[in-house]
Amino acid sequence: MSQTFETKAAEGKCRQMKEAIGAFSLEGEPVSCERYGSGHINDTFLLVCDVNGKEKKYILQRINNEIFQDVEGLMKNVAGVTSYLREVIRKNHGDCDRETLNLVPTKMEKCYYEDSIHSFWRVYQFVSGASTYDKVRKPEDFYQSAKAFGHFQRLLAGYPVEELTETIPNFHNTPVRFETFKQAVQEDSCKRAESCQEEIAFVLRHEKELGAVQELLESKQMPYRVTHNDTKLNNIMLDDKTGEAICVIDLDTIMPGASVFDYGDSIRFGANTAAEDEVDLSKVSLSLPLFETYTKGFLEGCEGSLTAQEMEMLPMGAKLMTLECGMRFLTDYLQGDTYFKIHREGHNLDRCRCQFALVADMEKKWEEMKKIVERWKEHAAV
Repeated sequence: MSQTFETKAAEGKCRQMKEAIGAFSLEGEPVSCERYGSGHINDTFLLVCDVNGKEKKYILQRINNEIFQDVEGLMKNVAGVTSYLREVIRKNHGDCDRETLNLVPTKMEKCYYEDSIHSFWRVYQFVSGASTYDKVRKPEDFYQSAKAFGHFQRLLAGYPVEELTETIPNFHNTPVRFETFKQAVQEDSCKRAESCQEEIAFVLRHEKELGAVQELLESKQMPYRVTHNDTKLNNIMLDDKTGEAICVIDLDTIMPGASVFDYGDSIRFGANTAAEDEVDLSKVSLSLPLFETYTKGFLEGCEGSLTAQEMEMLPMGAKLMTLECGMRFLTDYLQGDTYFKIHREGHNLDRCRCQFALVADMEKKWEEMKKIVERWKEHAAV
């Protein structure tokens, strides 16, 4: 490999990186490898190869196996879903090189590589002519992300969800999260319960709602779907020329779940008028215009693939995901801030209060939320 490659790869544990790169079936000669993107979980690099004087780009990632301990199961999910998407997109006469992620196999025909120090690596084809954004630049971005995640649901409506591995067990099993919360309150290991009695009481007042979606799933009144579980704007690639969403990325948390989880989590952070850790709770509210923008895009993207029950439960999905997130922040605060990174004293309690303020505002606007969903249900294909 060239000196350019050696220099630029130095900060990425060059020896293991070189070993990993050498294991994959790449075109051309690697010439550079630099850190890429803004992800906080995996180590991501832009790998450039020279193919007869032309650049060929790849995304190289070291999978964080401290968080994702079942790498084999995770990669089985990713390989299965992307292969399925590729076939569906091809049948729909789409561009399967840009409209889904495409894994590059190893020379041993595997979808990932375990190196000599037991780190795990994978390579994707680079999606050209498209970008991701950490923040919404304009409402159209939020609409495009909604349409993309809805389209993702539609394309995967026929996927055998029972074949998916649960990469993070009970991730959105809110009743299980509630039991963990109650245990944290009871143990009060950091003697913090006294400082958040109002927040604890808020959770307890909503106990009857916490199992609303899980009960429908378990009784088969709502189908298990392929859910993304990290429906942020920066997990959508937008075409550089048209601004339209073309590809859903970051598939590590793909699991069986409810469609309303993905919808609800998007509303939770995307339609909030304040930052997730805002301390001035008077700034926290649900933006009904953004709620409508996302609902419109999501249902258009789903193109009638959701059941009537799923559509009816969309507002509850938004409320439940916000409530669950606030409960998780509160649980972590009670346990000593061991899961979510904090940047100040009481940071997780601030986050919790912000989520609960958003829940309270949703409750005030509940009828408007239901009317918006009803209005856009009528526009969805049947």
